[in-house]
Amino acid sequence: MIRNEREYRITQAQAKRFRRALAQLDASPNGCIHPRLQKAQRDALESQLADLEAELKQYDQLRTGRRRVIKVNSFEELPSALIQARIALGLTQRELAERLGLKEQQIQRYEATNYASASLARVAEIIQAMQLDVKEELRLPKPPPNNSR
Repeated sequence: MIRNEREYRITQAQAKRFRRALAQLDASPNGCIHPRLQKAQRDALESQLADLEAELKQYDQLRTGRRRVIKVNSFEELPSALIQARIALGLTQRELAERLGLKEQQIQRYEATNYASASLARVAEIIQAMQLDVKEELRLPKPPPNNSR
């Protein structure tokens, strides 16, 4: 996931290199390489390019600010949703840090590790700083069939 403008520019440059590599592959097929290997190489390049383009598209869509709801199907998805929400709100990592009275590097660390080092209290502060309306639902597991309660 692209988290900031710097990562966006890097991803754009990587996608450009993959497009160039694909064009070179088409322009000068190597007769010394087995066709299956050439196909595998092309497939690998296309797959990597598709992944990069999907990340760029997701970031572009978030930056438009038109996305108003970010679905979270599990607690594990919350870190990614917080990053997406920040981007969709048009906040930089620095601006979020300022709202929290933290250094930008702390937000960068949180996001780089998907908030692994953030306490639940800190996550709540981040949600509040972005003025997010979080709807929670806890689903209990189904009781065993012979539960006598």
